[in-house]
Amino acid sequence: MAAIVSTAATAVRVNAKAAGIKTTGSSRAAFLSRKAARSVAAVAATRKVATRAVVTETTAESSADSAELYKEFERLLVDYQFSYKVGDRVTGKVFHCDAKGAWVDIGAKAAALCPGSEASLAQARNAAAVFDIGEEYEFEIIRDDDGDGSLTLSVRKIQLEAAWNRCREMQANDEAVNSVVLSVNRGGLLVEVEHLRGFVPQSHIAMRVPNRDELIGQSVPVKFLEVDEEKNRLVMSNRLATDVVSGEGLGVGDVCKGVVQAVKPYGAFVDVGGVSGLLHISQISHDRIVAVENVLAPGDELKVLILSKDAERSRLSLSTKKLEPSPGDMLRNPALVFEKADEMGRLFRERVAAAEAAAQAEEGAVQGEMAGMEVSKSADEESGEEA
Repeated sequence: MAAIVSTAATAVRVNAKAAGIKTTGSSRAAFLSRKAARSVAAVAATRKVATRAVVTETTAESSADSAELYKEFERLLVDYQFSYKVGDRVTGKVFHCDAKGAWVDIGAKAAALCPGSEASLAQARNAAAVFDIGEEYEFEIIRDDDGDGSLTLSVRKIQLEAAWNRCREMQANDEAVNSVVLSVNRGGLLVEVEHLRGFVPQSHIAMRVPNRDELIGQSVPVKFLEVDEEKNRLVMSNRLATDVVSGEGLGVGDVCKGVVQAVKPYGAFVDVGGVSGLLHISQISHDRIVAVENVLAPGDELKVLILSKDAERSRLSLSTKKLEPSPGDMLRNPALVFEKADEMGRLFRERVAAAEAAAQAEEGAVQGEMAGMEVSKSADEESGEEA
């Protein structure tokens, strides 16, 4: 212990001398009291360091002790470091932007970098145009430690995933959405939806213009034909989005011939007289269906019942379930369903008409009752005035 105290005292004197501080015997005694020396010795003896301290050692023994202290200090730091891996999503605060991108504090041992190319899915001049200094954002780690302890982050990847999810949802709902035409070619139109690039084939362009170059930069309504994130493929139709669902043979309850265009996990898209309708999995049969592709395939011809129509959203909802003579016939004997389709459609329309008539009668009865109450009230008021 005495040796350690002596080493600590020597280290203090050397440091003071290096800093240009003159030390006398009395000043050294005041600077390094016996109690302080014992405290330093105790820390060195237990090898536990709470704060960083740089001590210039002059002997081989004290240098070895200092090296051990630094090793212990590094081990203590590791205990407080966060462990991150590629794919993790973290929240960090942007504290600086430069030509490389945005520098972010995520609690790691070094600042993380979000390059300008990963700052946004939309086009941006630089990271400073996207991020506000001092604000927190969500990032995804896309690259490990670069050797300096710095991780590489991305906001673009998070936004890309969200954009594909929205496109899948709009396809499932058979929604029309506005796109922006980026360029034209002999095959069709290159458009942008949700900051994703998609293609509208020539056969699915409904607009007739003398020069299609005039469409560049214009907003064009489309519906999704194919959404494949894995293949980075978006195929859309302008024709299906602009077809107006009118009363020309497409009334609710009508039975129409159709051709299956595409099969999805949630149902099938059926072309009915040039208009695309959704035959939802729940409307194929009364019996439970595990997979739509087990029942229908692209190119299949079938008869469907118009369940509902939405002219504003250019949507048709279809059903074969309502055409089944017996529950499950669509799975066991679809030919019978199509044979009896017109008859089942007529029965469906009759039920709808009866329900509407009952609703109108009930509404009329309520209105009559309310009118009677008003007449009674007026008569009571007149009697009161005469009295």
